[in-house]
Amino acid sequence: MLFNSLQFLIFFPAVTLLYFILPHRFRWMLLLAAGCFFYMAFIPVYIFILAITIIIDYFAGILIERSEGPQRKTYLIVSIISTCAVLFIFKYFNFFNANCRALAEFLHWNYSADVLNLVLPIGLSFHTFQSLSYVIEVYRRRQKAEKHFGIYSLYVMFYPQLVAGPIERPQNLLHQFYEKHSFDYQRVTDGLKLMAWGLFKKMVIADRLALFVSMVYDNPCNHQGVTLILATVFFAFQIYCDFSGYSNIAIGAAQVMGFKLMDNFKRPYFSCSVAEFWRRWHISLSTWFRDYLYIPLGGNRAALPRWCANVFITFLVSGLWHGANWTYIVWGALHGVYMLAGSLGAGLRGKFTRAIGLEKYPVVHSYLRVVTTFLLVTFAWIFFRARSVQDAMYVVTHLFARIGDHEGGIFNLYFGSDRLPPGMPGTAKSDLIVACVLILFLTGVHSLQRHGSIRNRLRTQPAVIRWCLYFSVVYGTLFLSARGKTQFIYFQF
Repeated sequence: MLFNSLQFLIFFPAVTLLYFILPHRFRWMLLLAAGCFFYMAFIPVYIFILAITIIIDYFAGILIERSEGPQRKTYLIVSIISTCAVLFIFKYFNFFNANCRALAEFLHWNYSADVLNLVLPIGLSFHTFQSLSYVIEVYRRRQKAEKHFGIYSLYVMFYPQLVAGPIERPQNLLHQFYEKHSFDYQRVTDGLKLMAWGLFKKMVIADRLALFVSMVYDNPCNHQGVTLILATVFFAFQIYCDFSGYSNIAIGAAQVMGFKLMDNFKRPYFSCSVAEFWRRWHISLSTWFRDYLYIPLGGNRAALPRWCANVFITFLVSGLWHGANWTYIVWGALHGVYMLAGSLGAGLRGKFTRAIGLEKYPVVHSYLRVVTTFLLVTFAWIFFRARSVQDAMYVVTHLFARIGDHEGGIFNLYFGSDRLPPGMPGTAKSDLIVACVLILFLTGVHSLQRHGSIRNRLRTQPAVIRWCLYFSVVYGTLFLSARGKTQFIYFQF
């Protein structure tokens, strides 16, 4: 069930209303049933895969807590392997199988493993990582094993963040299922405002940008120059609005019922470095890799060569987490290189800044760092969005092709109707103008958010101003959204 669907428009108020009507002791049952219904709206049979991982990790947590010595680690390893095996079979088997076959053909070996015709369960990587965080925290004695099977199941099946996060930690979420949440007008309206903003970002900004991005990246060899540059920049904002929009809706829906989920985005394109970008982008995942992979590998406590390896391995695995394709691995490797270069080159950059006197203009210096970071991140998005490494390399090598002539140049940018895919509304030129205005609008909102929560400031405004703004957001979402109902990008992960 998509957040941007008519089904959810009925599902959400119905579940929320029942949640507040039911006595507290029955609410977990309602939320668990809602989570199952929500997940089964995609592919019903895959609920059994989720059930298997829930059962494994539920009993693993109890056994780990009751055990001592090497036996604790044994139970942990069995749980991790069992949970990751499901992820590997559905998401990575065919990728590794194809690469093994290619290697065997190159070496003239006989290799005959068949391809598995499986559909990836939606959000599998997200609830796998949430389950893993639970057993690891129990093993580290930072979380008591949950004895209530229904509550633990709800920890994995909580519908707002079930299929695309935020990836919660047990310390933050489990205890909230035991707390009684009463109806609070201010909290409910704050949650609804966040949901409305998330829907606007997804349906109006992300989906409109997607029209142009898909036109170019589905057939990149038909384009060059400014077209590729615009599509790449548009994708940077599309994926942000798509994923942060989902997170806003998830966090807002949970907030309406009284649950607090972790923030997942904090204006990442205002970052002054790639390291800061990863402290602001998909925070629940970046902190997951920090706590459960980077630090166990040795983190920054190791010698320089080992630290470089720790950083690079973490980003390679992060890339692979996103998808079974070499494009994601290259994307992760690029960010690993960015992180290493940013840290190792800090001294050299400082000397250069002082040499040209840029340190005397801190505001200018800050803006230059933000722009540089955005360009680096956007360049890496090319590999994330491209369907293959070959397509990505074409885009990279043709970004500035014919940029000054009458066909590919920025001064005469115009795309005729024959270049548009069927069903694209309006003219290409008007769509580009609308897309650029929406990006500027989003940037303006983010600039205001740097000075405090807009929701908090709205409370102090007269009712006329508040309701005019609410109406504008709802009207814009209904009448300015792109045609058709599109899935969120991160559902595929």
